[in-house]
Amino acid sequence: MNALKRTLPALALTACAALLAGCITLLPNEKPAQLYRFDGDIQAPAASQSERFTVARLGGSFVQSAANDRMLTITGSRAAYVADSRWVSPASVLFNEALSRAFDANTGSARLLTRGDYGKADYVLRVDVTQFEADYNQGARAAPEVVVTLRATLTGSDRVLAGSRKFETRVRARDNRVSAIVAAYDEAVSQALGELVAWTNNRGA
Repeated sequence: MNALKRTLPALALTACAALLAGCITLLPNEKPAQLYRFDGDIQAPAASQSERFTVARLGGSFVQSAANDRMLTITGSRAAYVADSRWVSPASVLFNEALSRAFDANTGSARLLTRGDYGKADYVLRVDVTQFEADYNQGARAAPEVVVTLRATLTGSDRVLAGSRKFETRVRARDNRVSAIVAAYDEAVSQALGELVAWTNNRGA
């Protein structure tokens, strides 16, 4: 009887261990995705002597196929996402953060307002991102060209159009590796935002 009592707990532990082992084998054996970000840091443009003015960013869109956390690539007429790689946040969120930093670094006339101060804005800025992709325009094995295209519209507080312009930057990656492609994204965003900030300073002044 004593031997039986000692055997039953041992059998129970063995059964539990077997069940746990079975559960572990059911979990997917997936390679974790590598996370990346782009900062779009820009060199502050030369300080302007013009009177300062305020800008509220309202509206705007981001091309839907690239707005998520996947890296969009284009090869001819075929679209695909880079495998096992993600942006650390949706690309649309990272872009908005980069745009805010670009205006914060700006030493020119334009000052981007926070959401609570929008009623005091001298101008309203709308920025639509219409392209945000890595284009394999030299073949699937060659380094792709990152394309960032923006459409900006600046309107006065009196609703009179102050200006509208398309910005397009193209930066070829140094090679066909994810890290090099991310660096090209960072450079392309930096160039586009630098041009956008400079244009806003000029049009507002």
